[in-house]
Amino acid sequence: MAAGFAVLLTVAGYVAVRYETGGRGAPGCVVGSGSHTYRFTPEQASNAATIAAVGTTKGMPERAVTIALATALQESALRNIDYGDRDSLGLFQQRPSQGWGSERQIMDPVYASAIFYDRLAEVPGYSRLPLTVAAQKVQRSGFPQAYAKHEPDAALLAAALTGRSRASLTCTTLLGSRTGDAARVRAELTRSFGTGLLVEGAGREDGPDDGKGAPAGGSAGTSAPAEGADVVTVPVGPVPGSPADEAADREDTAGGGVAPAGSRRGWELAQWAVAQADALRIEEVSYAGRVWSARLPAHGWREVPGGGEPRRETDRVRIRVAARTAR
Repeated sequence: MAAGFAVLLTVAGYVAVRYETGGRGAPGCVVGSGSHTYRFTPEQASNAATIAAVGTTKGMPERAVTIALATALQESALRNIDYGDRDSLGLFQQRPSQGWGSERQIMDPVYASAIFYDRLAEVPGYSRLPLTVAAQKVQRSGFPQAYAKHEPDAALLAAALTGRSRASLTCTTLLGSRTGDAARVRAELTRSFGTGLLVEGAGREDGPDDGKGAPAGGSAGTSAPAEGADVVTVPVGPVPGSPADEAADREDTAGGGVAPAGSRRGWELAQWAVAQADALRIEEVSYAGRVWSARLPAHGWREVPGGGEPRRETDRVRIRVAARTAR
């Protein structure tokens, strides 16, 4: 009897996941391509995106983001856990008793990331140090060599989440019948990237869709969205990165899969949105002639149907949250 009940629960769980993902498979994210990819959960993707966003917003270089991500991979596997050795907590296993902040502060991924970068910035020449040395000077871990094994995956994540590697992160989400909230998306963008991100008028070009594939009062969108969908349009400004990153952008312009300097910020914002898609119930993200859809995750970042120059604009990222279809 008990065995039969367990089987029924397993089947019910499988059916629920299939329904919520539209039969597309289990939720999860992948970054990279070819022989070097990293697969992780939507929760891990959301936390990784927050860590990267806080870093670039503070003007830290991509190397700093790599160090932070490798540290969080080792300390918590990119999970915001409320336990650890002694009084360690959160993504970086920071300790209130050691001056990292209160328990509540440390459990806030934005705060935890910010104070990690503040401590890292105090390490002389950290960007030239081996990753495990730089991380250890901040963390003072009992296992300092453990950070090194995460460097390849952390570097892959950092390249995508700082926008240098374009269209390289995609996710399958538990979208199902859940609806999103554009106001919540704006709030999380502001928390991660700062209050200046949505200041321009373009940043508030959101609202009910006009039924023609464009937000009311906006330009043509990427595909015909569900009636009543909410769209958040994020203006793409300059990347607040370091001169070293800017030089690397110029060198990478001819690299095919690497974003030119002018679009790096856009890809950072776009791939942040995809990484947050499960948590924020985001249905579609479009930028620079590419679109990612929660309904078609296997297609990754596909070319916008029909092309056209207006659809390839690089001065804004459009994020559409899931909305109920009118009956």
